[in-house]
Amino acid sequence: MKKVITMNVNGREYEIAVAPNRTLTQVLREELGLLGTKEGCGIGDCGACTVILDGRPVNSCLVLAVQANGSQVATIEGVAEDQNLHPVQQAFVDHGAIQCGFCTPGMVLSAKSLLERNPHPTELEVREAISGNLCRCTGYQKIVEAVQAASRTMKKRGKTKG
Repeated sequence: MKKVITMNVNGREYEIAVAPNRTLTQVLREELGLLGTKEGCGIGDCGACTVILDGRPVNSCLVLAVQANGSQVATIEGVAEDQNLHPVQQAFVDHGAIQCGFCTPGMVLSAKSLLERNPHPTELEVREAISGNLCRCTGYQKIVEAVQAASRTMKKRGKTKG
């Protein structure tokens, strides 16, 4: 039996009838058409399905959609600002931190969440923040450099605290 839930996804309110066993990943992709959230392993190991749920990055494959009832959800589709890439997205492009792109949405959301909580992370803090996101194509050095560059850009633009 389906249950009606409400969620705010990328600033837009949705009311959706979902089966109790549907994951947040499935609802985002199949019901809302937000295909930027990738389904990789389906068991929370790869982080390709990372979204920001009520301010914290989560593996949406491990969250039942009914658990997100009443929540704020941010997906990669909601990261860009007024037709411009978010500084994290731009830094990924500028620093060659994208290979095949499958892990990139999850990486960007984990990095964005980190920078919102910690505007000036150390390299170790960046590595810890993205440790739940696996990249099978490239090393992590360019990704870490991109996150640190985004931190500097956001500081210059006054988008961070401190």
